[in-house]
Amino acid sequence: MTTLKVEGMTCGHCEAAVRKALEAVPGVTRVVEVDRARNLAEVEGDADPAALVAAVKAEGYAASVA
Repeated sequence: MTTLKVEGMTCGHCEAAVRKALEAVPGVTRVVEVDRARNLAEVEGDADPAALVAAVKAEGYAASVA
């Protein structure tokens, strides 16, 4: 599982946008959690962590591998 620190999510729409972006990354089998209160996203699969970060950043949020 890959855990990302995601900053800038303020509402449910933000969480949904991050979830959708992560689901579109090749190698993601499941987005386990996107939690704005804890500033994190957890993803299962063999996706490249850099691609996960890039997908979240493309949605306008700061992201890094936790």
